[in-house]
Amino acid sequence: MANPNDPSLHSWIDIAPNSDFPIQNLPFGVFETEERGTRVGVAIGEYVLDLYAVSQFGFFRGLDLPSEPRVFRRRSLNAFIKLGRPVWRAVRQRVSQLLRHDNTELRDNEEAMRTCLVRQRDVRMLRPVKPNNYTDFYSSIEHATNVGTMFRDPANALLPNWKWIPIGYHGRTSSIVVSGTDIRRPLGQRKAPDAQVPTFGPSQQLDFELEVSMVVGQGTALGETVPLEQAEEHIFGLLLFNDWSARDLQSWEYVPLGPFLGKNFGSSVSPWVVTLDALEPFRVTGPEQDPEPLPYLHQVGAHNFDIQLEVSLQPQDGDENVICRSNFKYMYWSMAQQLTHHASNGCPLEVGDLYASGTISGSTPDSYGSMLELSWRGTKPLTLSDGSQRKFIQDGDTVIMRGFCERNGLRIGFGEVRGTVLPALEQ
Repeated sequence: MANPNDPSLHSWIDIAPNSDFPIQNLPFGVFETEERGTRVGVAIGEYVLDLYAVSQFGFFRGLDLPSEPRVFRRRSLNAFIKLGRPVWRAVRQRVSQLLRHDNTELRDNEEAMRTCLVRQRDVRMLRPVKPNNYTDFYSSIEHATNVGTMFRDPANALLPNWKWIPIGYHGRTSSIVVSGTDIRRPLGQRKAPDAQVPTFGPSQQLDFELEVSMVVGQGTALGETVPLEQAEEHIFGLLLFNDWSARDLQSWEYVPLGPFLGKNFGSSVSPWVVTLDALEPFRVTGPEQDPEPLPYLHQVGAHNFDIQLEVSLQPQDGDENVICRSNFKYMYWSMAQQLTHHASNGCPLEVGDLYASGTISGSTPDSYGSMLELSWRGTKPLTLSDGSQRKFIQDGDTVIMRGFCERNGLRIGFGEVRGTVLPALEQ
C-alpha cells in the first residue's frame, strides 16, 4: 500500500498547486451544517470529506473502529483520538486511498461522492478538540531574549533556569476559541510607570503571540512519566495558536505568580489539526542546546519541524499587511522535550489537551512573533499600507496567522487562524 506522504500522489479532486490541503496532508477537523449537524471531516483541496458519510457508505469496513460510526458525529476529535495511533493511521491511509486519482470506489459512485464531499465555504468549522487542560510554554530563545532585554538587564536577558528547563504555565481552556471568533478587548488593572496607583479599564497594549500548539493524543495516569524517546507517540498533531495578550495587564500582575488575566481572556486556534505523520518529511534538527540538557531531556536527531509562519494585520475596511514571517524550526526546546518535562513530575496527560509552543520569534526584526517585539514595546511603531501606525492592536483590527511546510514541490498547510478585536465592554 502506498505511503500517504508520497509526493507523487495526486487526487481525482482538482487541487490548486498552492493549496494547504493536498492529498499528502489530510488534516482532521470538526464541522457542521444545518442539514448534517456536527461531523468529523478531513480537508482536501477546497472540500471537506465527511467521515461519517464515508463510514455510512461502508468505505471504512474492515478498519478497527469499535465505536464507528458515532465517533464521527462528535463535537470534537477527542473520541476519535482516543482510539489510538493505529486507528488514526488506518483512517488517514484509507482516506488517501479513496482520494487517489486511480481509485474509482468513491469517484465513480455519484451518490457517495455527492454525499461525502462538501465545500469548505459551505460549512462552519468548530474548535477541533475539547481540551481539559492547556499549557503555554516559553521556548523561543529569541523571544525570551527580546523580552528579557526590554524588561530586565540586556546583559542578562535570560533567567538562570531558561536553558535548563522548558518554562511554561497552566492556562485556561474556557476561553480557547476557533478561528473566526471575535475577541473582546479585556478590562483590567494596569499601572503606568509614573503612576502612584493602578487604574481599571480597557487594555491599551493588546497583542498577539504567534504560536503552534500540539494536541495530546495519548493520556497518562497520575504519577506516570513519559521518556523522551516515547514523547512523540503522545502527540496527535499540530495546529496554529494565537495567544492573545494584554501586555499592560500582564506586566502589572505577573509578579510573583506569572500570567493571569492578561492572558486568559482569549486564545484562538486553527480548525484543522495536521498529523505528525503528515509532517514527517519536514523534520529538521533544532538549535544547538548549550549547556547540554539534563539526561531526561537530552535528545538526538531531528525533533523540530520546518513550518513557515506568517502574521498579517488587517485594519477595519483595510488591506492585509504581512508584519511577521517566522519559522517553527527556531524553537530552542522541542515539542518532545516540552511534553517529557511536563510529565516528569507525574502530572497526567489527557487526550485533547493543548500545549502551545510560546511565541515563535526568529533572529531578525521582521521575524518577531508579537507586537511587543515588532514595535519594541511601542517605541518603534509599525506603519501599515494605509499610512496608519500600530504600537499594539487596535479595535477593529483583524490578526491572521498562516503556516505551511514546503519542500520539493510539496506543500502541507495549516490553513489560518484569524480573530477580530471588538471594543471593550463599557465599565
